[in-house]
Amino acid sequence: MNIFSYSPFGYEGSLVTVEVDLRRGIPAVDIVGLADGAVKESRERMRSAIRNSGFEFPLERVLISLSPADLKKEGAGFDLPLALAVLDAQKRSDSTEDFPDSSVLVMGELELSGQLRAVRGVHGAAATAMAAGINMCIVSSANADEAREVPGMKVFAADNLRDAFEALYREELFVKGSTSDETSQLPEGAVNVGGVYFPKIEREKDFIDIIGQGRLVRALQIAAAGGHNLIAYGPPGCGKTLAIQRFSSILPLLTLQEAQSVTRIHSLAGLLAPHMSLMRISPFRMPHQSASLEGMCGGGINCRPGEISLAHNGILFLDEAAEFRSASLQMLRVPLESGSITLSRAGRTTVYPARFQLLMAANPCPCGNYGVPGRLCLCSARSVEMYWKKFSGPLLDRVDIRIPVVSQEEGESVSSEELRKKIAVAVLAQRTRQGKKNVHLSPQEILDFCPLDAASSAFLEGESNRRDFSQRAVSGCLKLARTIADLEGEKDIKLEHLKEAVSFRQDSGPLTVLEM
Repeated sequence: MNIFSYSPFGYEGSLVTVEVDLRRGIPAVDIVGLADGAVKESRERMRSAIRNSGFEFPLERVLISLSPADLKKEGAGFDLPLALAVLDAQKRSDSTEDFPDSSVLVMGELELSGQLRAVRGVHGAAATAMAAGINMCIVSSANADEAREVPGMKVFAADNLRDAFEALYREELFVKGSTSDETSQLPEGAVNVGGVYFPKIEREKDFIDIIGQGRLVRALQIAAAGGHNLIAYGPPGCGKTLAIQRFSSILPLLTLQEAQSVTRIHSLAGLLAPHMSLMRISPFRMPHQSASLEGMCGGGINCRPGEISLAHNGILFLDEAAEFRSASLQMLRVPLESGSITLSRAGRTTVYPARFQLLMAANPCPCGNYGVPGRLCLCSARSVEMYWKKFSGPLLDRVDIRIPVVSQEEGESVSSEELRKKIAVAVLAQRTRQGKKNVHLSPQEILDFCPLDAASSAFLEGESNRRDFSQRAVSGCLKLARTIADLEGEKDIKLEHLKEAVSFRQDSGPLTVLEM
């Protein structure tokens, strides 16, 4: 039996072969292969767990090799594979029968009693093992659901060491993972709206409570339909944060392909709840303004994922965005463009996916009263300019929707259920047409899917010259107009769609200082 474990590092990680040799000598356990403190401590946990599970610990000298030898092994997830490898070596030495020459991935932390605890990174380990041709794994019952979400993987959910050892030679006990049906693993209360699945609407996240902010709600509806980045700015208390925090209620559920990478990242970060399987609800990350550069982009000894990777295929919401460190804001530019981030630590490199949708909320000035009728702004022109300069033009050039928000006490509201109807039409059109959101259209796809008539072309050219739009800004307007047309169920972009798209790009206000 070939027993493998997994050493997490970044997004990829590495499989580790666990080998055991029993030899004559003073009884002891030696571990070689660049093991850290937690792995070396496995010797004592493993010894107690084996004895308390009713097995005899070998009286010979036990040599455990973890290969590749130059890869650092970390974490308590090596407890179970080490214990099973020792028991397997002992059984082979005491018997002359033939044993199956198969391979199995094993992960789990042992209690002294022999019971198993959950570990992080099981989904990534199962995916890596499956790519290497290993289609069986033994994990804790708390990790079994996420392992079964790897297509083709056969999983045995063990509660203790004895169960895991009995399953080691009985392939019929392993349960194959879930199917690739898009309707599988839907969260409780999921609803089908025009062929697109949405999560259950929680009352405290319904847009029905957003009163008098029709333009902001319309902007959020367009952003949800096409995945466009957005910034809302206005005085404190105007409702911009309240509205954006309800944004997840109008986002469709992730497809199975999108959910696989999201689940893997959250598993590596140790953020999956016990017995949780596939994450079908889009992540909504809202880091604090004090977040460090490493906390935003990821890093550390094992290259843990940062906020932008945890927001992959979901939302990264920066409230009070101007209060974030300049380095943290400028770091967002490359991931917004490439959809990934490369991290390098101690001679090793990993690439995390980071295709997130950026939503930001900001005040018009440091005191928040700039341009607000009836309020006195105490900020100098220089301080207002420096406040907005913190974002930088290149960053804001990647934001297609810029919406000023003013306080409203009266007006109409619309429910999340109503907003979803048009969003479903747009999402289904994009999935059918190009298989991805409009915001990710390539230059060639913009030419193919965003053609304009003569009047629309003349309008866009005139606005581009008047506002000095960059080429990225022109492309952003076209993609935004494509989304607006999809919301209305139109095959072609019309002039009114383009005018609305341009209006979101050139809203007047403090942003004008950086629109060049």
